[in-house]
Amino acid sequence: MQQKQLINWLMILLFNGICFTPKAQTVVEDFKPSSTNQPGRDYPMVNSEGRVRVQIKAPEAKRVQLDIGAVKYDLVKDTAGIWTGESAPQDEGFHYYQLWIDGAAVPDPGSLYFYGAMRWGSGIEVPAHDQNIYALKNVPHGQVRQILFFSESTNTIRRAFVYTPPDYENNLNKRYPVLYLQHGFGEDETGWTNQGKAHLIMDNLIAEGKAKPFIIVMTYGMTNEIEFGGLRNFDIKPFQTVLVDELIPYIDKNFRTLSDQPNRAMAGLSMGGFETRLITLNNLDKFAYIGLFSGGTISVEDVRNTPGLKQKVKLVFVGYGSRELDSMKTNARNFGGNLKDITDAVAKEGLNTHFYVSPNTAHEWQSWRRSLYEFAQLLFK
Repeated sequence: MQQKQLINWLMILLFNGICFTPKAQTVVEDFKPSSTNQPGRDYPMVNSEGRVRVQIKAPEAKRVQLDIGAVKYDLVKDTAGIWTGESAPQDEGFHYYQLWIDGAAVPDPGSLYFYGAMRWGSGIEVPAHDQNIYALKNVPHGQVRQILFFSESTNTIRRAFVYTPPDYENNLNKRYPVLYLQHGFGEDETGWTNQGKAHLIMDNLIAEGKAKPFIIVMTYGMTNEIEFGGLRNFDIKPFQTVLVDELIPYIDKNFRTLSDQPNRAMAGLSMGGFETRLITLNNLDKFAYIGLFSGGTISVEDVRNTPGLKQKVKLVFVGYGSRELDSMKTNARNFGGNLKDITDAVAKEGLNTHFYVSPNTAHEWQSWRRSLYEFAQLLFK
């Protein structure tokens, strides 16, 4: 599959992958403060329907709105100048949102802040039926540490976050496989821990014996800034140099890694999946496992036109939200066909594949948390 077609896929997913729910007439009044609130703040709140209720004091404002899921909801002001209102039911999981006050988009002061949509802003957690997979539990925990490494190709000091599994500090003779895990467009290297809870997913999987312990490396996926609408101009080569020629050697030198190709994986969500596909196919001697979370797929043409792909790659994992797949049905021509059928066709070519569908989610973090949860269980075994 050509790069231009993959970028078209990504643009459609970014801007058309959200499923909107009409606002109902009645609201269940069982709202509770969100787990992502600033300490001591009651608002924002979430109810059992998944509605998000916000409140802010702005006595001089003329109009205040809640902006979530690409829909704006008007708030109502009381006599004290406090504005309150709620959204329609949202999907389970994490969502970015913001407030509009007289035409100005601002973060909600009641929420913790997360980097997404190319800014630090508000985020909220709608409790999920499977939130146990990333819950903070009384199990052995790994560490997430920040590293700074020099990039000669960009002449900059770059940052990455590294997750080491719970026993890393205890067994100093043991070496570990590595997963390089990329964020999506408009996000950064903080996303997979702050929004994705990747470290908690791994802690819980390891404690349950469902995943082999491995290191995760998360770094910023660009070497230049890309504005909305400019993704088609993105060139993978500079970031590929940073990742393959600079970051991987740094990690192998400074952490106890298993540094051969069978013990290295790469995965990413959305744009990070797009990057993963390009970098891994260009570097089959470096990566044995490929994870594409809402970020394209490997095609039959890739298998036939990439020497060594079937022999060197142990797994291609493709994950999407069910609402994404529903929205793609009307765009099948743009995608070259049904994604499940494409993945099945690749399997018939002799490549080990796994296709996963996250139920009732769109192009959003709950889809990607679930994809990581499933993917991690298949790695390095």
